Amino acid sequence: MASRPRGIRSAFTLGIILTLAACSSGGLGASRDSPYAPGIRPGAEAEDGLIVGHRLMDAGEFELALKAFTRAAAQDGLTVDVLSALGSANLGLGRLGQAETLLRRAIATDEAIPQTWNNLGVVLMEKGETAEAEQIFRRAYALDNGESDSIRDNLRLALAKNENPDYDVVEQDYKMVRRGTSDFLLRRIN
Repeated sequence: MASRPRGIRSAFTLGIILTLAACSSGGLGASRDSPYAPGIRPGAEAEDGLIVGHRLMDAGEFELALKAFTRAAAQDGLTVDVLSALGSANLGLGRLGQAETLLRRAIATDEAIPQTWNNLGVVLMEKGETAEAEQIFRRAYALDNGESDSIRDNLRLALAKNENPDYDVVEQDYKMVRRGTSDFLLRRIN
C-alpha cells in the first residue's frame, strides 16, 4: 500500500507543474526570445522573393538567394528585376556562363538599370573579354550619369587592361567585391 500514496503524490506534483507552466507568460509555446525560427503561420502572406533574395545576397548566402529569386520568378515571372537578380546571384556563385546569359536577357529590355550593365561587365572581365567589358562599362557609366564609383572604377580597370593586355600580369590579381544589393566591383588583391 505504500506505493499507492507515492503514485498519487507523483501525479499530483506533475499536475501542479503543468498547471504552473501553462500559467507562465509564454504558455506552453515557444518564447519570443527563442533562438529557433518561428513556425508556419497558416494564412500569412509570404515575403516578396526579391526582397528575401537581396537580404540573402547582403549576407553572402548566394545559393539561398538564388532559391529566393527562383521563387520570385515563379510568382512574378521573368521580369527585368528577377533576371538581373538571378544573374547577380549566379555571379556571386562564380557561375559566369549562367550569369552572362541571364544578365544579357535583362539588358535586352529598356528597363535594365546601370548595375545590371555593370554586373555584365564584371562577368565579361572575369571571362577575359575586356574589349566588350569596356563597352558594357561605358554604357553602364552613361546610364548612371557617372554617379557610381564602382562603375567608374570598373571602367578604369577595363580601359587599363585594353591599353595594356599584360596589365593583370604586371599588376596584382583582381577579385569581385560585392557592393550594395547587386552591384559588383573588381578590386586588387594585395
